Amino acid sequence: MTPRNPIRRQLLAIAAAATGLLALAASAQAQPAWPTQPVKILVGFPGGSTPDISARALADALAKAWGQPVVVENRPGAGGNLAADAVAKASDGHTLGVVINGNLTTAKMLNPKLPFDPAKDFAVVSLLATAPLVLVTPADQPQGAAWLAAAKAAGDKWSYGSVGIGSVGHLGGELVNGAVGASAVHVPYNGNPAVLTALLGGQIQMALVPPGLALPQVKAGKLHAIGVTGPKSELAPGVPALAELGVKMPPLEVWNALVAPASMPAAALQRLARDVPAVMKDAETRQRFVTGGWEPVGSDAATAAVRVQAEARTLGEIITRRGIRLE
Repeated sequence: MTPRNPIRRQLLAIAAAATGLLALAASAQAQPAWPTQPVKILVGFPGGSTPDISARALADALAKAWGQPVVVENRPGAGGNLAADAVAKASDGHTLGVVINGNLTTAKMLNPKLPFDPAKDFAVVSLLATAPLVLVTPADQPQGAAWLAAAKAAGDKWSYGSVGIGSVGHLGGELVNGAVGASAVHVPYNGNPAVLTALLGGQIQMALVPPGLALPQVKAGKLHAIGVTGPKSELAPGVPALAELGVKMPPLEVWNALVAPASMPAAALQRLARDVPAVMKDAETRQRFVTGGWEPVGSDAATAAVRVQAEARTLGEIITRRGIRLE
């Protein structure tokens, strides 16, 4: 029977609410706290690299949110796979990694003997940031549609550079070849600065490089920017999408993601799922990504997984068709 006394009804409502709050508090206390010690983020590239810039911006934001140190540790080597392997095998519950496209999408296809399996050994937490690739050419080459015709006519007399076999620049170059009807030969280099040097010296005729490296040379009149491989981007203002020039190829970007070992405790993954997208909305954090040449994203895990799977299919087809392997 419902009590007729309004004061009594109010008191009962307050008591019920208090009981609910106590239950929620008890539930929260039952969940193990995380992090309980400093968190380490491994990066498979040197300090000052674009993945390192992303990791440090994220680390500082998470340290503020958690009141716990978040330390970035650089372990360069094997295209980021050395650090990725260490993350996959970490068992302390407080080790994370910032990885690039290839570590999650193509590493196992390129090297079946890889000591970790990206599909099984990681929990992908968030797609942190993306950037288009800019198709750049020496300044003495034609631009726009005229360049596309010249590339097709050149056949295998032209070559293109990338940072290594199986890199996004390499596989993206194969996509461009197929879309344009060109047969440019791949030439691997030790880093994008060496690729740019070869372009400027006329040793190669094209390359796909991030905007932060390409645009200063374009603005100086030393290189042409033919187009970007993904949608038009604020990171490459004034540069058209290749699709606008009639180049029909899957959109391709460079990106990085935050991953945890698949063995990471559920409480930690829940905290990461909540806090990483939240800190990526902070204006100061986003600006640090933009300054570092990235378009900040901060997605949830499901969105990141879709991106990984889609790109693995696209690039996997190229690897299979061309028989590309890391020796």
